[in-house]
Amino acid sequence: MADDRPLWLIHNADSGSNAPPALQAFHDSCEECGLRVAHTTDFPEQDLPTGAMLDTAGIETVVVFAGDGTINAALDALSGWSGSALILPGGTMNLLYHRLFGELEMEEAIDAFARGRARRRRPGIIASELGNAYAGLLAGPGTRWNTVREDMRGTDIVDMPAHIGEAFNETLSGDPIRCTDPDLGRREGYPLLLLTPHDDHCDVTAYHAETVGEFLEQTWALVRRDFREGPHDLLGRETALTLQGVEHGGFGVLLDGEPQRAKGPVRFALAEAGLDLLSTLDDD
Repeated sequence: MADDRPLWLIHNADSGSNAPPALQAFHDSCEECGLRVAHTTDFPEQDLPTGAMLDTAGIETVVVFAGDGTINAALDALSGWSGSALILPGGTMNLLYHRLFGELEMEEAIDAFARGRARRRRPGIIASELGNAYAGLLAGPGTRWNTVREDMRGTDIVDMPAHIGEAFNETLSGDPIRCTDPDLGRREGYPLLLLTPHDDHCDVTAYHAETVGEFLEQTWALVRRDFREGPHDLLGRETALTLQGVEHGGFGVLLDGEPQRAKGPVRFALAEAGLDLLSTLDDD
């Protein structure tokens, strides 16, 4: 039976995972489940809808079929809206999607929503003056490898050699980052820290490179964005902490993969998402 509730789709056509075949698979799944996509926004080519726009259109659920960076922008824009968001895997890592639906395929998540088996929840996120992270954030000189990853994704082979050299230099000689308030790990810092939000805490993981072999392993993991595979240590589980560069205070940050720059120490704290997200999993 068809579901009379209209959906508003937000996607990013520039994402490789949002190519026409993937979008067609999404629309086919919606049709099979009796769901109707009434409006579509191609971000960033088009502005994100506001909560008022969604209410006027009679929308109760917005579907965000995109990567973690686009999802971040959409959820921030809709913070405070009374409706809910269905997050689907339209990116490379799809970290937030896996927080909400585990290893379900996209079609299974859509079916769960259509059958009323996905519940509304507000997962824990990481909030700071730099912005919010719904899936996780990376900090430290090792974030420079994001430039190389973007070159690979955009097949920019002209600039890639220069960016690889810059990333190696920054990771080796850049100002390490450390945790303060509370003090966690080494006072001399690390090339990369990962904060992963859960509903009641944040995992604080340090990535290091003590040997040439570990350094090569770490940098290759960063290029592929499989940074969790690199050499690392879990420093703790916290609800708030301050990060800063060991020497100069400032440091690079990736919020759900989107780059930011801290000019000095920054406080990161666990917070609740400002919008209901649909999920088949219990609180993590």
